[in-house]
Amino acid sequence: MSSQLDALKQHSMVVADTGDLDAIRRYEPQDATTNPSLILKAFDLPGHQALIDETLAKVKGDTSDTQARIDQAVDRLSVAIGSEIAGIVPGRVSTEVAAKLSFDKDTSIAKAHQLIELYDQHGIKPERVLIKLASTWEGIRVAETLEREGIQCNLTLLFSDAQARACFDAGVHLISPFVGRVTDWYKKETGKEYAPEDDPGVQFVRNVCRVASNYRYDTVVMGASFRTTGQILALAGCNRLTISPALLEELAGSKGNVERKISDVGEASERLTPLSEAEFRWGHNEDTMANDKLAEGIRRFAADQNELEQRIQARLD
Repeated sequence: MSSQLDALKQHSMVVADTGDLDAIRRYEPQDATTNPSLILKAFDLPGHQALIDETLAKVKGDTSDTQARIDQAVDRLSVAIGSEIAGIVPGRVSTEVAAKLSFDKDTSIAKAHQLIELYDQHGIKPERVLIKLASTWEGIRVAETLEREGIQCNLTLLFSDAQARACFDAGVHLISPFVGRVTDWYKKETGKEYAPEDDPGVQFVRNVCRVASNYRYDTVVMGASFRTTGQILALAGCNRLTISPALLEELAGSKGNVERKISDVGEASERLTPLSEAEFRWGHNEDTMANDKLAEGIRRFAADQNELEQRIQARLD
């Protein structure tokens, strides 16, 4: 009997939620996704030290502006690790625009262009890269612009139906609705434990998949932020699932069949009326959980970015 990981791959494309090259080689995902938190973890992995030293050596004398040098180092390091990952996975690598730019459309667009140019210098073409952005109204507008230019995007920190709808309207290539963080919020609010079928995060992502499928949106839905294999298996059939090494290992070590839980329906003949900015902001505002988790997620990514910058500065010095 095959492992649950192999069985899951029959229903959903598996993406590695890590910057650990050894883990990516071991579990053979189609794609890989990174963020500042994962790059920070990779900073301590023995297999990355030579790459980090080589990358930072290139920016030591680039500019007298300390912050500009650190920003450049972060970008170069993210792309260097992403390029290594692209050499392993057959698909695509997601690379994140800094969370501190989540409400700055113009600077985010410029940063995305810089990242794509850096990847090109590594021989990685734009079609192998997804630019990762927070699902703020501004982030979605950035993605809309980039998608029109042929630069495809992954919209992350997605917690509300309004965020998903706005991404569908904008023609975003891929969205990452979160499971674990949604459930974390409800567990804290209610004090309850949830079985996979009753899990609020699972139900949220299933609904996003239902809308995408029912109204024939082209956006790929990728479930993210899992706490348990039960949550993952409850979303078998979701277009893609991005999974941490620990949970990939658990799935690889478990034997058994995996039942498809989500299927393409495609019933509606017309798409939904696009949301205006006011409708988006009101719809998102009405969801207390989504408001809390989006703001918290941006702060957490920004905090990890700041720590990464401090680590880089210390190493440059």
